[in-house]
Amino acid sequence: MRHRSALLALHLGALLFGLSGIFGKLALAAPLAIVCGRALFAVAALLPFARTDGNWLRPSWRRRLALAGAGLLLGGHWWSFFVAVKVSGVAVATLGFASFPAFTVLLEGLLFRERVRAAEWGVVALVSLGLVLVSPSLDLGSQASLGLAWAVLSGLLFALVSVSNRATTPGVKPAQAALWQNLAILACSLPLAWSQLPAVRALDWLWIALLGLLCTALAHSLFVASLRVLNARSASVVFALEPVYGIGFAWWLFGERPGLRMLAGGALILLATLLSARLSRHAPRADDLE
Repeated sequence: MRHRSALLALHLGALLFGLSGIFGKLALAAPLAIVCGRALFAVAALLPFARTDGNWLRPSWRRRLALAGAGLLLGGHWWSFFVAVKVSGVAVATLGFASFPAFTVLLEGLLFRERVRAAEWGVVALVSLGLVLVSPSLDLGSQASLGLAWAVLSGLLFALVSVSNRATTPGVKPAQAALWQNLAILACSLPLAWSQLPAVRALDWLWIALLGLLCTALAHSLFVASLRVLNARSASVVFALEPVYGIGFAWWLFGERPGLRMLAGGALILLATLLSARLSRHAPRADDLE
């Protein structure tokens, strides 16, 4: 893969990740059913690729349990994100989720005892101010504020996934890691969502399948393939465009037109994400995405 092809693959992957909120809103099923179905289709898509490696069951049981734990965090991230989409729309949910770089800075400083630099505290401050502006209402009991809270929780859980993957995925093939994580999500969500699945419409299964195949398996594969040519810093900058893609599609498809406050808050969060990617040049981290 050449540099231009890798950059195109990376943008396509970011676009597909940005579509997660769109498919989550189009599917009228309950968030838990969406999570279960997404994991099911992701496992079906990842299994053949994982089996192409003769050592597809290579991870030890301890490593598999660690990957499964990261998978449960990923499932919680999906669930809270889809709850946010249902409550307050794609734009607010996507921007709230974009707070995850700030949480990553704080968690890595706390868990890995890495010194948090002044510039990184600035990233946290920018994200915090951006979230205040993103919320259309200052009423903590409003639907918008409730949805934003779910979205921020989604960002926190994704930051925990990223930090967890830093410790659990070294030496494991990306397809294997993704497979075990999605298997854990499927195993835990299926008993809880079983009673909801018969009520899922055929059209909703289409949106859920697209979530699993495009926004999970394919997007992750494009991301991994592009990293063979591009560095992680370049990838982080491109994936900072994910909220832009998500908000753009929500505006086009659902008429979710962002106001000036939301645009200003989104700009601050996007700036914080870009700064976080730039700072990672001096403190490399293991990057992992939905």
